Amino acid sequence: MRLTKRFSLLAAAAALTASTAAFAAPTFINILTGGTSGVYYPIGVGLSQLYSNGIADAKTSVQATKASVENLNLLQSGRGELALALGDSVADAWNGVEDAGFKAPLKKLRAIAGTYPNYIQIVANKESGITTLADLKGKRISVGAPKSGTELNARAIFAAAGLSYEDMGKVEFLPYAESVELIKNRQLDATLQSSGLGMAAIRDLAATLPINFVAIPADVTGKIDNAAYLPAVIPAGTYDGQDTEIATVAIQNILVSHDGVSEEVAYQMTKLMFDNLERLGNAHSAAKDIKLEGAAKNLPIPLHPGAERFYKEVGAL
Repeated sequence: MRLTKRFSLLAAAAALTASTAAFAAPTFINILTGGTSGVYYPIGVGLSQLYSNGIADAKTSVQATKASVENLNLLQSGRGELALALGDSVADAWNGVEDAGFKAPLKKLRAIAGTYPNYIQIVANKESGITTLADLKGKRISVGAPKSGTELNARAIFAAAGLSYEDMGKVEFLPYAESVELIKNRQLDATLQSSGLGMAAIRDLAATLPINFVAIPADVTGKIDNAAYLPAVIPAGTYDGQDTEIATVAIQNILVSHDGVSEEVAYQMTKLMFDNLERLGNAHSAAKDIKLEGAAKNLPIPLHPGAERFYKEVGAL
């Protein structure tokens, strides 16, 4: 009888210890971003600070990646909880477009929010004489990492302009900062970069040598067979020496999670972001374009139930 009672007490103690440990288990939030010289990375750092301070027992980390395509594949495999990705890449991931870097449909993906637009920014060393898309023929250009969101954008824009990689003198598949360094060293003539406005790599290049911005005219934009690509302008004065606005294309960025993230965590991630938009805008000015009104609209994948709960709560859905 005494032995049975002792075993019962031990079992109860073990159960209490296990439940306490489970209750206190940290919530890991790995945020997948892009290159450190782009916009995804500083915004990811800003989000990680919000979540570290605002979510109980959160253990946050920020991972530099090759951006959209890699991020979405990592989310599908459970190797991250939140990521930024271009809207066209998100649609391709959901549909399993192999040519875009997705071997099968990524059906675990869930949207947290539509955020700010990426602008296609084509810049060239002024010495190269490149001022139009047609001038890129025979020139040396970098278009982002292979099958990255940026590189997929490059393919779509060149095709709409009647160009291909074969028309170029040389095509490099490099991240933002490396592309800029090669232009500085006269080893490249131009780079196409898909990012928020005011990105560090282009600011650095504009402060180092005279550059030209290459416009993407409305007639080219209209030939892109993808509803995610919208006409836009880079406002005058966004970069040193850029005195006029530049016609271009914009694509919405989406904050994406997956169905393995709990409803409560997804709710907290969504709420904390929208409750602290001003602070997030201090991490990078591109985040100032994130608006609650359109965050849950026109998304190519289902909303995460936690995000949906937040939007219904605030009347945005």
